[in-house]
Formats: sequence, C-alpha cells, structure tokens
Amino acid sequence: MHDHLPHPPPPAAPSGPPGAPAHPAPPARLPRQHSSTRFAVPVDAALREAGWQPGRWDIRQAEEWADALRAHTSPAGHRHAVFPAAVEAWAEFGALHITASAPGRQIAPAAIRIDPLHGLHLARTLGDLGRALETEVAPLGAEGDEQAVLAIDTEGRVFSIDHTGDWFLGQDIDEALTTLVTGAQPARLSSPPA
Repeated sequence: MHDHLPHPPPPAAPSGPPGAPAHPAPPARLPRQHSSTRFAVPVDAALREAGWQPGRWDIRQAEEWADALRAHTSPAGHRHAVFPAAVEAWAEFGALHITASAPGRQIAPAAIRIDPLHGLHLARTLGDLGRALETEVAPLGAEGDEQAVLAIDTEGRVFSIDHTGDWFLGQDIDEALTTLVTGAQPARLSSPPA
C-alpha cells in the first residue's frame, strides 16, 4: 500500500502593517555551509563536477525523452505521464551522473543518474504511486546501480522507489538533490490508517 505525503506547513502570515506588501525579510547572512548559489556547497560542488551550471537547459534532450515515454506502452497497456515539472527537471539536470564527494550525514549517498528512461519499463509502478498520491508521476532517473528509480510528480515533488518501499526525497528537485547528495535520511511514505 502506498503512503500519503505529509502536507507542507501553511505559509507564514505576512508581517508588517495591514495592506503592506508581504516580502520575506532577507537573511542577515547565509549559513557557513551554503555558497552564494541555490544549493549547499557540497551539493553545488557535486552538481558542477557532474557538468551542471546555473542556466543549464537542454530542452531538446528533454523533449526526446518525453516523446520516448509517451510512445511506450507496457504489455498490459500502462502508459507514462509526461508533464511540465518533469520536462523542466530533465532539461536542467538530464544526463547528469552525480556523485557526492563526502560521506553522508545519516546514510551513504548514492550515485544519481538523471535519465527518465531508467524508468521506461515501470509505467505500472509509477502509475500505482501516482494513484496512491492522487497525482501523476513520471520517471526522473536512478539511484546507485539502478537499486532505486527516481520519480517526480506534477507539483515537482521527488520520490525514490526501491525494493524496500517508497521514499519522499523533497518538495522539489533542489530538496531531493540535497537529500541524495548529502546522505540525509529520506522519509518513508507510510500506509494510510485502515
């Protein structure tokens, strides 16, 4: 049985006088472990070592993957979902082979390959996860030596599916990459109460 995702916390109430624009206060300074980019230093370093850079965008490759997934039908008739959040993740991070250069915080980080064709023959599995989460899910890539498939939903949330269960990696691709590269323990999706 697949699990339900915890709902994200509600947005903070705006501060300031009524009618004033709600702008988050800028941080006084970035914590030491962060660079001036959108990723923490070890994640940024791993991504750059893999060939990523800000502004990277290979939409041609992403569209080829989208076409291949749309064209695939399993022997039982299952098809893949393709949607903007998946195509955008493929365009920015597609074809990267990402490895961490440091030990993990809680678990050993696995090598990551962003290539949705690693999930080509898992249309039913991904469809089942999508139904359990009440959304659509598309393949994103693989963890390790294909011990797990990475998947993304229409909201951009990222999951890992392996022989032990389904795991929530982050609310978006950035959080998921941080979880994977830093070796943070992902949250296991739990079955709903009976």
